[in-house]
Amino acid sequence: MRRFLRENAIGLVFGLLFLAVLAGEAFAGLAVFNEAQRASGLPDVSFWRYVTSASFGADVAENWQSEYLQFFLFIVLTVWLLQKGSPESKSLDKPGLESDEDQKIGRYADERSPEWARAGGWRTTVFSNSLGAVMGLIFLGSWLAQSVAGVVAFNEQQLSDRQDPVSWGRYLLEPDFWNRTLQNWQSELLAVASMAILAIFLRQRGSSQSKPVGSSHEATGVEG
Repeated sequence: MRRFLRENAIGLVFGLLFLAVLAGEAFAGLAVFNEAQRASGLPDVSFWRYVTSASFGADVAENWQSEYLQFFLFIVLTVWLLQKGSPESKSLDKPGLESDEDQKIGRYADERSPEWARAGGWRTTVFSNSLGAVMGLIFLGSWLAQSVAGVVAFNEQQLSDRQDPVSWGRYLLEPDFWNRTLQNWQSELLAVASMAILAIFLRQRGSSQSKPVGSSHEATGVEG
């Protein structure tokens, strides 16, 4: 058990933190929601009613889609884009898809390489792009979930204000949808740019996201 915990610590700790923060968001959101209910002369809702509501679903999904957009863009764009001195960048002499030998695929695979890396053909092509593809699909799925939950929450507000509800397609053109979406996108893109650039000049001893403390500021693609 100790070995399992040590070898899977990042996934386990961040998974637990995610559940704790999600629960905190649910309780805090419930309090805010019920305050708005009381201000409108409406009764409070239960915790279960709130966490299954479109309002909570839209709040959660809009954050998920921005996170996975960040991962998708960073994974795909860093195939070609480089940043001198950053550990978040590949070496400056390896832009693009790199050679089969560098990537250990096909006849260059070794005995520990995944089966689809050795297989060649469409299987190697799919496996070679699987991380970006899955991140992109999760982004699209969470974006769709945000838009569906968002239009339900928006129409609930419309009806309470005695205004006509809108269709899903119309909601995608509403400022409410793009305000929710873009405020998350800009923060994620800023965070990625900050990490890539600050890691050129700053260090965190022992972190895989930092260069070794004594590495040159110009060292690129080097991690601690």
